[in-house]
Amino acid sequence: MIEINIKEIDELIKILNEFENHYIFRGQSSAKWGLVPSIERILGTKWSASTASKFEEYSLTKFKSKYHLYDEKNRRPETLLQWLSLMQHYGVPTRLLDFSYSPYIALYFCLETLSPSSKDDIAIYAIDYRDIIKKSLAFIKTRDKDFKYEYTDTFDKHDEIFVSTINRFSYDILWVTEPLEVNLRLDRQAGCFLLSGNLDKKIEELLAVSIYKDTDIKKIIIPINMYEQLFALLSKVNINAKVLYGDLTGLSMSIRMELVAYGR
Repeated sequence: MIEINIKEIDELIKILNEFENHYIFRGQSSAKWGLVPSIERILGTKWSASTASKFEEYSLTKFKSKYHLYDEKNRRPETLLQWLSLMQHYGVPTRLLDFSYSPYIALYFCLETLSPSSKDDIAIYAIDYRDIIKKSLAFIKTRDKDFKYEYTDTFDKHDEIFVSTINRFSYDILWVTEPLEVNLRLDRQAGCFLLSGNLDKKIEELLAVSIYKDTDIKKIIIPINMYEQLFALLSKVNINAKVLYGDLTGLSMSIRMELVAYGR
């Protein structure tokens, strides 16, 4: 992983604009944090494949059993990934790690939950997802001679491949995906997910394995004292909570972020 320390706002804009369209981005409110899905944070030192699997099965069973009581308008999810995506949307801890195809949306998420008293620098992770998928497909082929998918075959089959092959055999690979049917919020946020194909392996463990050693992964560290400039930049390109959420939650977050920006 290459770390880039930003000094000026123009430098950040230049770097973000230079990324090609086969990258995904994640913004975090502290540069000290790693790439850790919510289920990993919940389990902490108790993490193991069996424990993670039990937590996931329990959450899925409970969420599915009560889904109809709380949502009668939308179509019921059909695949594991659709269920996990919906659970993630509503705050249930899952193995999914949120990313966006937009570096500026990732920058927004650096700022969304930031405390006015925070002294931590923020960070954007950028990952070449095309390379991740190609290397993951190549790995599967070394284990399964009947697996024939090429990168260009997978554009509308990420969900299917995850369920039928990756999750089924718990391969030690990473996968970048989105459900075949996405919810409105995920669509507004140009969202996708990075996840481990094996619950026994954490995302950061797999990023360090040999098959991904040449994958372009960057961590862009941005000084916290640039907050107001960053907020102004996002305002100019109309990226804010009102747009990304489209509801009263978004409006409330937008007001909060204005107060933080101009009260720092």
